[in-house]
Amino acid sequence: MDTYTFMRQLADSWVLLLMTLFFLGTIVWAFRPGSRKEHDDTANVVFRNETAVKDDDQTPEASK
Repeated sequence: MDTYTFMRQLADSWVLLLMTLFFLGTIVWAFRPGSRKEHDDTANVVFRNETAVKDDDQTPEASK
């Protein structure tokens, strides 16, 4: 058996099975129970260091 045939059979069977299991495992991990808090924290990471702007701190140009 030459190398190409062996690699083709390996890719058509076991590698395809491993990639499918990895994909399904990733989906299950992302939607696991209790991960809501982690996903919300990750989604709001860009807003952590923002400060709220008060109405009296606006410049006259912004209020026009």
